[in-house]
Amino acid sequence: MQLKSERTVQLISAVLLFILLGGIYIIHPTIYCDLWHVMTCGSMEETIAYINRFGVWAMVVSFFVDVLINALSVLPSIFISTANGVLFGVIPGIILSWLAETVGVVISFLLMRTLLRESAEKLIQKSTYLKKLDDFSGENGFKMMLIARTIPYFPSGILTALGAVSKISVRDYVLSNLIGKFPSTALEVIIGHDVVMLEENMMRLTVIVLLATVVYGGMWYWHKRKSSTDTH
Repeated sequence: MQLKSERTVQLISAVLLFILLGGIYIIHPTIYCDLWHVMTCGSMEETIAYINRFGVWAMVVSFFVDVLINALSVLPSIFISTANGVLFGVIPGIILSWLAETVGVVISFLLMRTLLRESAEKLIQKSTYLKKLDDFSGENGFKMMLIARTIPYFPSGILTALGAVSKISVRDYVLSNLIGKFPSTALEVIIGHDVVMLEENMMRLTVIVLLATVVYGGMWYWHKRKSSTDTH
């Protein structure tokens, strides 16, 4: 009965996703080709120009693109985060990127858990290590995900997949990402913005990088010492 219910949820989710993507294609037939080019071109200039051409709708388009990138979990969102900071200003860029990335990773998490959960559970059962990891994630999922999401430039898809196959609740996953994504996204937007505007922001960029190095280095050292103490 439970298996049948899970498969029903999977089928409904797949149909809704197909309808959503199909509807977007009907409204804008070239959107996926355009987005794929922007997301894979690796050019900051092209990314900024693409978003900027939408004028008053630029923020909406940027939000959608950022959500899509994080929902797919296969491409980095650094270019879009930087573009947000350059086009809309550092503070609005941070807020826009933070909310879009959070929505994106939550969608990715829900898709992985509803459509791929059965396969993930079978994989976990075959590995003693993965099974322990799943249990550990269930007990400490909020704290683990919160800390991991604060790390800038970390591959988002890895953390999303870990959350999807673990026992972390949807509520804990959403909250840990909402909180943890803010410092990492803020750092990415500020650094990206200042690199593009290097002549105007050299001093701030230097200070931010040094502070980030000290903070994250301190966190790593504290975790290493704590782990060493716990094992003795």
